[in-house]
Amino acid sequence: MAHMETDNETAITMFILLGFRNAPELQIPLFLIFLIIYSVTMAGNIIIIVLVITDRNLHIPMYYFLGNLSCLESFYTSTLLPRMLASFLTGDRTISVGGCFIQLYCFGALVVAECYLLASMSYDRYLAICKPLQYATLMSRRLCFLLSAASWLCGIMVMTLVISLMSQLKFCGPHEIDHFFCELTPVINLSCSDTTVVTLVGLTVSIIDTVPSCLLTLLSYVRIIAVIIQIPSADGRKKAFSTCSSHLIVVSIFYGSLIFVYALPKKETLKDVDKIFSVFYTVLTPLMNPLIYSLRNKEVKKALRRAVNKYGISK
Repeated sequence: MAHMETDNETAITMFILLGFRNAPELQIPLFLIFLIIYSVTMAGNIIIIVLVITDRNLHIPMYYFLGNLSCLESFYTSTLLPRMLASFLTGDRTISVGGCFIQLYCFGALVVAECYLLASMSYDRYLAICKPLQYATLMSRRLCFLLSAASWLCGIMVMTLVISLMSQLKFCGPHEIDHFFCELTPVINLSCSDTTVVTLVGLTVSIIDTVPSCLLTLLSYVRIIAVIIQIPSADGRKKAFSTCSSHLIVVSIFYGSLIFVYALPKKETLKDVDKIFSVFYTVLTPLMNPLIYSLRNKEVKKALRRAVNKYGISK
């Protein structure tokens, strides 16, 4: 382990990610499982991004947001899983302090951005279903761009603040992070400096970024369901409920696991439970989002069929 002497203290330059240390015999099976998940997640999101860009029929607000979500999920997954896969395969669990901060910054910014992007998407669906006559006016291209840009910008600003505070901390041991990635609280807990300010800021931004956006998303879907109930056709109600329920499941898993990990008080006995919930929002929701939001969508299926016919049959 690399160290350096500073002010009569030994400052560490490397962390060890303990990961799923309680199951060493499962490293290869876990590698194969996460490799499949990563491959399917990336393939699904890349397909959606390409379709949204190339197919003019998808150049509307709903698919603009879906394209943004797929782009975000691609970066999101790639900040964690390649490093995790390498650890499973080689057994090397070390990560530099700088590399840990970069991973934490990128991942945190993308999580915050996704919270606001999901809220924007739910608002878009609320306008489309509950105010269809005003939709084209209310959800303009300019508003789409502003909502998407604001989502990304909020993530960048929040994590810039958090990481700037964390960069002032000293780490002089221990150097083991009891997690499978550089997550905020386990990293802060390793510092030998006063962490009161950064802990308070981290908890505050976690609550501000998750709870209001979650409530806005759920409120939008409640209003949508209220309108769906009034649909006279039984088949129409069933189809709409099927779509809304699948969306709500993904949103509930994402926000529920986030709130459990970041917004609730920490207990030593819940460390392993935290890891399990972290898998939900770091691995499972990026896998489910393209399947639920896009690839089950009729227009996306048509666009995929057109792309296959154009580039597959012609060749």
